[in-house]
Amino acid sequence: MEGKVIIFDFDRTIIDDDSDSWVIVQMGLSHLFNQLRQTLPWNSLMNRMLEELHSNGKTVEDIVQCLKQVPLHPRIVTAIKSAHALGCDLKVLSDANQFYIETILKHHGIFGLFSEIITNRTFVDEQGRLRITPYNDSSNPHSCNLCPPNLCKGLVMEQIQASCSIKGKYIFIYLGDGNGDYCPTLKLGEGDHVMPRKNFPLSKLICDNPTLVKAEVHEWDDGQKLEAILLRLIEAETSITTPSSSLSSLSDSKH
Repeated sequence: MEGKVIIFDFDRTIIDDDSDSWVIVQMGLSHLFNQLRQTLPWNSLMNRMLEELHSNGKTVEDIVQCLKQVPLHPRIVTAIKSAHALGCDLKVLSDANQFYIETILKHHGIFGLFSEIITNRTFVDEQGRLRITPYNDSSNPHSCNLCPPNLCKGLVMEQIQASCSIKGKYIFIYLGDGNGDYCPTLKLGEGDHVMPRKNFPLSKLICDNPTLVKAEVHEWDDGQKLEAILLRLIEAETSITTPSSSLSSLSDSKH
């Protein structure tokens, strides 16, 4: 039986917002963010926002409580749980950051279902301030012109594919929404699947030149559709009986 690897983007894919923007808006940093937006690279800008929070007396725990309020469709949680129960290897590949992703996934009880979270790293310094370091720093640049300097998702996808090829035959399902998800989409092969969020940048990029994408394309626009499509793809590949919860999800999606 072929193995199945499901790779999720995080912002506007697992969660229904952008985690960086959520913290900026909810914790009152919009004005400073708008002042500095054009002057700093994104990770440096996020570090500056975290510095400002620390200067204002906000703690890491305050950030945790803010992140717990990020919207996440409940059917995406059940989709992730079902995919894991069906034997899929789940990974997150995101240009968000480790602390935000782990905090949100733990809050919803699904952190332990992912075998790997590939993103910008974080740590808390001696003063108790949260800091972000880029996945790729300037001493280890990549050469991809489709991706931001700190993370080429396509390169990571190739590394995942190479690692899996040693173990046997795998089918890949990639879920994403943004410009940064286009490069890994181009690395998928025939028999793989990509699930772009409808009316978001990834979907438009695929539609602009569909012949470049070898994987089958399945658009979704909310958590219910994501769950129905994802479980249908998994079950079609495994040819096993759909659990009752999954059957309910598929039935509900028709209404």
